[in-house]
Amino acid sequence: MKTVRVAVVGAGVVGFSTAICIAEALPICSVTLLAEKFSPDTTSDVAAGMVLAEVFPDIPLERQRRWFKNGFDHLLDIAQSEHAPEAGVMLSSGCQIFKEVPAEMKPFWSDTVIGFRNMTDRELKRFPNHKFGQAFTTLKCECSTYLPWLQKRFRKAGGRVEQRKVNSLHELSNNFDIIVNCTGVGSRTLVGDNQVHPIRGQVLKMEAPWLKHFIRDGDGMSYIYPGIHSVTVGGTRQVGDSRLQADEGDSKSILERCSKLEPSLRRAKVLHKPVGLRPGRRSPRVEKELVELKGRQVPVVHNYGHGGWGVSFAWGTALDALGLVRQCLHEMPLQAKL
Repeated sequence: MKTVRVAVVGAGVVGFSTAICIAEALPICSVTLLAEKFSPDTTSDVAAGMVLAEVFPDIPLERQRRWFKNGFDHLLDIAQSEHAPEAGVMLSSGCQIFKEVPAEMKPFWSDTVIGFRNMTDRELKRFPNHKFGQAFTTLKCECSTYLPWLQKRFRKAGGRVEQRKVNSLHELSNNFDIIVNCTGVGSRTLVGDNQVHPIRGQVLKMEAPWLKHFIRDGDGMSYIYPGIHSVTVGGTRQVGDSRLQADEGDSKSILERCSKLEPSLRRAKVLHKPVGLRPGRRSPRVEKELVELKGRQVPVVHNYGHGGWGVSFAWGTALDALGLVRQCLHEMPLQAKL
């Protein structure tokens, strides 16, 4: 059997996770990952990397539960291994608090994280503007460390990496048999998906080594996530906004909101103010299609549109994308495989 040439486009957490799943599981495939930007210049690098989730409206809940569990278990294995410091993956305990009692008091992922429970009145006393809270242990993944570690793992599995901008799938049709699209916001232009749009996220990386527990407001707008080297304090969720420079007004607003939750932040030093564009979409697109490229039908597997939940769902959707690549292999004409 001849080698099947697979291109994975996109070097964020979804792209590298997908490329590794294919390279490690399918020795018949020669996998090349292509991207214009690599760590530290990807959207994933700005992400706080907390493993949490919200519900996507168009994906069956069972499938989302599986994505989340696969992602959680994958990162938990790393966090509990000798690779944890090099991969930048750690366990993180804390709370999610709500100004009003949410309709869904037990999120679909509550059975997957560790020790999920409702907070006591005594614990909530600390947050007088909030009426309800949940305490649990989850994972935090520092993507600026995790992405280079994934790249190393991908190369070890025989994967190749190429830095170049892919403007059109037609550019890849002569050199690859299967294309896997993990381009996030870039899918708007690369495959003409107008459902995907930028959601601008600005955070502050702060020096506050005394903070050990995360706090997240249930509205998703204010959060404090202690990490290995700094504390990620956020955030913004500006739909359709593509500005990549830090905004002083946003920085002030973030600090003001989060200092109400954690007053000691007023004494913390701001290290830098990164900005990233989340790939907003009503629901992620994880599916395959046949695309006519230069007169031939080329299978394209899509895996993008995770919004702010790329780290949480990357490994889960990568395993689904691997399943779709397997289907493409089965459907290929026999002469292509010989």
